[in-house]
Amino acid sequence: MKTISVKAVKREDYGKKAAKAVRREGLVPCVLCGNGESVTFSVDPRDVKPLIYTPNSYIVELDFEGKTVQAVLREAQFHPIREEILHMDFYRVAEGKPVSIAIPVRLTGNAAGVKVGGKLALSARKLTVSALVENLPDEIVVDVTELGVGKTIFVGDLQFENLKFVTPATTAVCAVRVTRASRGAEAAGK
Repeated sequence: MKTISVKAVKREDYGKKAAKAVRREGLVPCVLCGNGESVTFSVDPRDVKPLIYTPNSYIVELDFEGKTVQAVLREAQFHPIREEILHMDFYRVAEGKPVSIAIPVRLTGNAAGVKVGGKLALSARKLTVSALVENLPDEIVVDVTELGVGKTIFVGDLQFENLKFVTPATTAVCAVRVTRASRGAEAAGK
């Protein structure tokens, strides 16, 4: 799993008034939870842009004046009009404990249903998985070579070593949809 390093500055005050003061300074107020404690801190919005505006998932290394803490981004709140980051929640990664994180899906292969005129549709861009940090992949690769017209791959059909899917097993990952061209090819084949 990819990591990204972010410089963090601890802050003693917390609450609405303190968060507004941090935002006035041009920083983003944040909270780090986990292991029975929470830490309030602030980060520069330019440092977290590569973390927010990407389809990839990262393990975040928060640097508190030399002391590094690993975490995952749980939630980011945005201003409804200006699209600036208002607040971020991080969850501490504990040694030897599994982490739940959303990982992007990548489709490989040329689906059999597409060859006869069907249309391949990706239904889930990210899937939530639970695993130890060292076992987390950068992406979930799904082979669609055997997928025919009108067929779907569900989360329950996927098997990966050392990964447990948190996303429900009935969630569709991708499907080959029926099109007029595939119906025509099917009728011509009969």
